[in-house]
Amino acid sequence: MAKVKTQYTCSDCGGISNKWTGQCAACHQWNTMVETVLDTPGVNRLSQTQHRSLAQTAPVLSLADIEAVDVPRFGTGIEEFDRVLGGGLVSGGVVLIGGDPGIGKSTLLLQALANISHIKSTLYVSGEESGAQIALRARRLGVDGKELKLQAEIQLEKILGTLADLKPEVAVIDSIQTVYSDALTSAPGSVAQVRECAAQLTRVAKQTGVTIILVGHVTKEGALAGPRVLEHIVDTVLYFEGDTQSSFRLVRAIKNRFGAVNELGVFAMTEKGLKGVSNPSALFLSQHDNQVPGSCVMVTQEGTRPLLVEIQALVDTSHLPNARRLSVGLEQNRLAMLLAVLHRHAGIAAFDQDVFINAVGGVKITEPAADLAVLLAINSSMRSKPLPRGLVVFGEVGLAGEIRPAPRGQERLREAAKLGFSIAMIPKANVPKQKIEGMTIVAVERIDEAFNKLRELD
Repeated sequence: MAKVKTQYTCSDCGGISNKWTGQCAACHQWNTMVETVLDTPGVNRLSQTQHRSLAQTAPVLSLADIEAVDVPRFGTGIEEFDRVLGGGLVSGGVVLIGGDPGIGKSTLLLQALANISHIKSTLYVSGEESGAQIALRARRLGVDGKELKLQAEIQLEKILGTLADLKPEVAVIDSIQTVYSDALTSAPGSVAQVRECAAQLTRVAKQTGVTIILVGHVTKEGALAGPRVLEHIVDTVLYFEGDTQSSFRLVRAIKNRFGAVNELGVFAMTEKGLKGVSNPSALFLSQHDNQVPGSCVMVTQEGTRPLLVEIQALVDTSHLPNARRLSVGLEQNRLAMLLAVLHRHAGIAAFDQDVFINAVGGVKITEPAADLAVLLAINSSMRSKPLPRGLVVFGEVGLAGEIRPAPRGQERLREAAKLGFSIAMIPKANVPKQKIEGMTIVAVERIDEAFNKLRELD
């Protein structure tokens, strides 16, 4: 009897090893090697015809001879979703959307597909729920699904057959981890199955022009489950963020071949499904009757959208040998660096103080333009004195104490002025050439200069 051949594949990077190892040799992650069956007697191998190219063989052309045209798009009927996609869906594009269980992935896609079904042929393939469950959700959401086609199936070959027969223009696969191919012997959700099924669906999308949206599961660390190659072969990768206990959801674009990355869409979960939030800055600003110490408002840039976010700081005397540094929504290592800059260049020591930083609303700020707001909030909490009313700030703080400019400063200032802020403390390099009506600009070059001008405003 022939021996079963197996190999071990890394679930993070897709690296291959002939024997099991505790650490992947390619990406150095631990406990990510998963066993997959290569060849089982009596089971046909994957036929060579399934590895066809994505498109017909084309002649070699000079880049200058190829006409560059904009990719035509069509909307989903949900403005915030279209924003994250870069303006809408693209024919032949493959979108991967992931998020925690119960956060609203299926709800959002059912709403979007129901809207698209009025202008284009659509297909919803469900591998996790029955048709009755989806019909019940559609009734609860109040969506019109008369033109929406539905199939409950997990076998790849049958799904490809349905796509060939119905020829839909938009198809949703919910989810890619439940789909399996008969050509492989591994279980659904394994590295080999996810990789092969996604590759076959991508090939169909590129050859026929159907737009395919894949729903992906996430691991307990929050990353998309399956091989990392899954994110490489698709055109757009979206992540759902937010606490399931909160009514607000954030959809962020991590990769987009047809639009800007790090674009952000803000939704509110209601009884009728996910609704776009027209003024998301209101979610990230606390409502105080009076100014409170330790609170500073900054303007962050998420993709092409400026957002006003309140940074809160709490500084308290530490009763432990090592003072605590806790940051929610901001990078914790950067907080330790900023405290060192605060001591070295502004003479404000916090080595015996517990420092807690929070970005209101659960938003995650990754850009360094939040540095100045963090330091002003910490100083305000230490002095127990609130910052001036109507103040908004942004700027990166360097290790030498300098305040570096932030990109798109003009757009940030206009957004702040639109929401009623009257004073802006910004890097000198971000001073607008034309005066913004109703706003006083305070330009600073160093962190000690920022604190001196802040005392003048008091």
